[in-house]
Amino acid sequence: MEENALAAAVLKLVVLSLFIQISVSEIFFEDRFEDGWQSRWVKSDWKRSEGKAGSFKHTAGKWSGDPDDKGIQTTTDARHFAISAKMPEFSNKNKTLVVQYSIRFEQDIECGGGYIKLLSGFVNQKKFGGDTPYSFMFGPDICGSQTKKLQVILSYQGQNYPIKKNLECETDKLTHFYTFILRPDATYSVLVDNRERDSGSIYTDWDILPPPKIKAVNAKKPADWDDKEYIDDPNDVKPEGYDRILKEIPDPKAKKPDNWDEDEDGLWKIPKVPNPAYKGPWKRKKIKNPNYKGKWKIPWIDNPEFEDDPDLYVLKPIKYVGIEVWQVKAGSVFDNVLICDDPEYAKQVVEEVFSNREIEKEAFEEAEKERKAREEEEAQRAREEGERRRRERGRDRYDRDRDRYRHRRVCIS
Repeated sequence: MEENALAAAVLKLVVLSLFIQISVSEIFFEDRFEDGWQSRWVKSDWKRSEGKAGSFKHTAGKWSGDPDDKGIQTTTDARHFAISAKMPEFSNKNKTLVVQYSIRFEQDIECGGGYIKLLSGFVNQKKFGGDTPYSFMFGPDICGSQTKKLQVILSYQGQNYPIKKNLECETDKLTHFYTFILRPDATYSVLVDNRERDSGSIYTDWDILPPPKIKAVNAKKPADWDDKEYIDDPNDVKPEGYDRILKEIPDPKAKKPDNWDEDEDGLWKIPKVPNPAYKGPWKRKKIKNPNYKGKWKIPWIDNPEFEDDPDLYVLKPIKYVGIEVWQVKAGSVFDNVLICDDPEYAKQVVEEVFSNREIEKEAFEEAEKERKAREEEEAQRAREEGERRRRERGRDRYDRDRDRYRHRRVCIS
């Protein structure tokens, strides 16, 4: 009974700690594009006067784990797409910032973006576009077979800085979650489908500030620096008579052939073989050098140009989230936009959506079978049509040749 009571008490503490953790976490913005999403998002008129503005439709897409789980999908090829939503302004100072969303490329995207942006200050949402300043940009950017980049761009003092690492995005046609976590110690993590793709520090992975340490390029190796790991053993003595050991010796197994004729063949000489006792020129044994200091390396020193900014991780107060992309082929489904300070909550969202992951895969595979069947059917019709036209052209040539022959006979007669 006491053990059961203890277990119950522990369980209560665990539940209480989870409740406290959830209660203190803050969700700055979350949208799963349920009914009424149009009242929260503003479609931009950017590029509309030029006839280059694309639009979004509310749909679950061609294959989805849940047909009721809808997002917004880009429509019309070769267009610019721009839409944004306003949120209560917040700062990530002294907070962990989590930016997460999902995207599914149902099209063969060829070339186009699939990222989102966080915006600060006042933004005229009806004019939101590619020239609108942003504080943060994150997500896939694909063009051809070479560029499959996962963009992570931070704005600092009005200038944009892309991450120096070459991060790759997913390019298949299934839903993928992209998560960026930025902490008050200026460290970050990039997750794809709840798995960490990369991590590091703003100080090292963006060229925002000069590096804190630089190599002392003018430094020289000290004259007394001993970088020989092994040295000759000074106590090793060459064995007496070592230099008299012959390299080769007469072959003890050799015998003069019975038919050897010294008058004709000359004086027979015993052939020589390598002397197993010969070990080559004598060398002292090697021992560990007691004065070894390691391989000398150019030292790192404090960079006189470095001036730390303890708020390096702090973005300008965020007020909007936006999607602004160009796509050669449309068809990307954006969904599950989340901005919060709790990585665990973000993880739960991914797990919740991915509970239907297998259903989505099955729906995709079925759609692929149907697509291939349609393509084969269309190809077969094209082949049949081509054959029909070839036969018609053959009949036309036959009729023309026959008419010419008849005409020639008439003329001759």
